[in-house]
Amino acid sequence: MRRTILPLFMGLLGCAILIGLGVWQVQRLSWKSAILADLDARILAAPVPLSGLGTADPQAQRYLPVIAEGRLTGDEIHVLSAADGPGYRVIGVLDTGGRRVMVDLGFVPLAAKARGRAALDVMVTGNLHWPQEVDDWTPAPDTADNIWYARDVGPMAAALGTKPLLIVARRVTPELGTWPMPLDSDAVPNDHLGYAITWFSLAAVWAVMTGIFLWRGRRAAS
Repeated sequence: MRRTILPLFMGLLGCAILIGLGVWQVQRLSWKSAILADLDARILAAPVPLSGLGTADPQAQRYLPVIAEGRLTGDEIHVLSAADGPGYRVIGVLDTGGRRVMVDLGFVPLAAKARGRAALDVMVTGNLHWPQEVDDWTPAPDTADNIWYARDVGPMAAALGTKPLLIVARRVTPELGTWPMPLDSDAVPNDHLGYAITWFSLAAVWAVMTGIFLWRGRRAAS
């Protein structure tokens, strides 16, 4: 009997820890789901006129839905991207009359890079965004071929001569032949369900292995 106490204790302790980690991940899943639901609600809220906004505030105005009218100047930056194949995000310049801002007009395939978009009066509905895509491994932009490897609002604004303000378009009227890539919560990872399943599975395996160990010990003792 004494020989089974320690293995049984370790088995129960291990199961308790693993189940506790699984329950914690379930709680995290509920917390993250609420955050993502709130984020989607913010992104899809009624847009406000860009002209009514004052100084840009990347914290308070991130994901803010806006509507802006003006003239695309034809100046563009092309950011390497992928959507059912390789291509580029087209970052254009919108002159609203009061200020020049950047607009992420959406995706074009590789072959459409050189076509460009002519200067045109448009209405853009989208969300303000300051993406954080640059890290220590991101190559410097290829300015000769106008190829960027990540969206970086400050340097892009300096290159295009605009305010450090980016609208990710949800809709552009009239259409430009680009494929809009609007913001949503899908880009925010939510892997807590998978983690919970992993911890609960490990708890089940630990319980089975403990049972097998105790069973073998009893057989050996008899």
